[in-house]
Amino acid sequence: MSASSSTRSGAWLGNLAVGLVLLSGAIALLAWQRTPLAWADPGPVRIGAAIAVILAYVGACTLGLAWRCRRQVASTAVAADEPGAGATAAARRVLVAFASQTGFAEQLATRTAQALRAAGVLVELRALGAVDADCLAAHERALFVASTTGEGDAPDSAAGFVRDMLDARLDLSRLHYGVLALGDSEYVNYCAFGHRLEAWLQDARAKPLFDLVEVDNGDDGALRHWQHHLGQIAGRADLPDWQVPDYGRWRLAARDQVNPGSIGAPCFRLVLEPAPGTPAQWQAGDIAEVGPCQAPADVARWLAALRLDAEAQVEVAGVSRRFGDLVARSVLPAVDEVVGFPAALLAARLKPLPHREFSIASIPGDGVIELLLRQMRGPDGRLGIGTGWLTEYASIGADIALRVRGNPNFHAPPDARPLILIGNGTGLAGLRALLRERIAAGRHRNWLLFGERNAAHDYYWREEIEAAHASGALERLDRAFSRDAPTRVYVQHRLLAQAQALLEWVEQGASIHVCGSLEGMAPGVDAVLREVLGEARVQGMLASGRYRRDVY
Repeated sequence: MSASSSTRSGAWLGNLAVGLVLLSGAIALLAWQRTPLAWADPGPVRIGAAIAVILAYVGACTLGLAWRCRRQVASTAVAADEPGAGATAAARRVLVAFASQTGFAEQLATRTAQALRAAGVLVELRALGAVDADCLAAHERALFVASTTGEGDAPDSAAGFVRDMLDARLDLSRLHYGVLALGDSEYVNYCAFGHRLEAWLQDARAKPLFDLVEVDNGDDGALRHWQHHLGQIAGRADLPDWQVPDYGRWRLAARDQVNPGSIGAPCFRLVLEPAPGTPAQWQAGDIAEVGPCQAPADVARWLAALRLDAEAQVEVAGVSRRFGDLVARSVLPAVDEVVGFPAALLAARLKPLPHREFSIASIPGDGVIELLLRQMRGPDGRLGIGTGWLTEYASIGADIALRVRGNPNFHAPPDARPLILIGNGTGLAGLRALLRERIAAGRHRNWLLFGERNAAHDYYWREEIEAAHASGALERLDRAFSRDAPTRVYVQHRLLAQAQALLEWVEQGASIHVCGSLEGMAPGVDAVLREVLGEARVQGMLASGRYRRDVY
């Protein structure tokens, strides 16, 4: 019997037991009331009492059976979350492994495990030194939190793993992984052990859940990026930030749908202007962290259900705020959990909505931040919190809470070497910023390969891109519109068709930047690169920073 069916059976038997016990009491009471003087006619009392005793006995037995059912379910659930519970349970679990020198990596791994467990994910937390081939083979998903010590070495606690595993040739093709690499950029071998661990996983044919996340000396922005990925793993958009970004104030200046008539979901270009006093510095490749708001209708329903006034003033961290504004930016607890709470008490309990991340499509010289967003909907058809707020609910002129997060792993080369830009869908946003930065610097050895559905509807910034190509600022341009031909052609197919040019550009020192979908596009492009350039060259380009990805 499955856990869910056992739970249902236990609950049904428990309800039946309680019902029988109550019925027996009712019969006994009725019999007594019908014969107030027991010595006048004891028959009804004896009959009622007998029936009550029988029903009570049956109820007690049923209650015991229900208790055993529920105990069996509980023991099964506990066993499934214990190490060594069996191959099926282990495969469902996410392995979180840490290599810690000072304790910081262990602390982050523990918080990672706690966040996933709170979202209902089974987790096994282990020190990396306790991870072996059997452990990896038993899991389908693993997250590694890896510190680097000394001159690029593994922490002492991971010495056994380094000795026994990093030279082993394993087949981990069933494993999907993520790596959080901790380091200090003042050292030459920055995050070296995290990169070494990832290279070993790739050699073992493990597949990335997302690109390696580097944390420079505990950088909060990088840790929020890690938490963003945890939410995707858990399938939850409401995992709280460990530390809320220090947002600045921006104004939504413009919003236009850029793909009317598309067979895909609506896609929007947004223009955001900094409010007076808000720093407006970033670099092509950086990320906009946005603090979203709930749908106004959801906020109104929640307040009405609790009979609370949106205009009430509440104090948060010593600052007076309008209660409705606070609610709009918060995770809303279920009404029955907080019914009867006054606004002041709720204000102290509410947790802010987690941030959302978007690639910046513009450069500082533009004076504004541009974003390219596709509306996302959940299984229930409701708009996602982030894209719903920015594309539907926020009005033109509305304040937008936004913080720029530096993303040096996706910055353009600092010199005039050739640059190959590859992406699909809204991934064009990050590539467009890199291209604009290069053109502004007079660096014209640029090659863009871009894929979408239909040229007529999904060719974002078409005039700008083709003008750059015509002027020579964009030396090469290859497009793949998959629905415009009988046979589906994707960006990786275009790249393979240009294998000779790819090889020539790389031999001339080109860097490669990939932005867009982690499903389909990014693995397809990676496979073509390894086929054309060879495994050793691709690994070398990854290590040297000549192959960079921002995929999601």
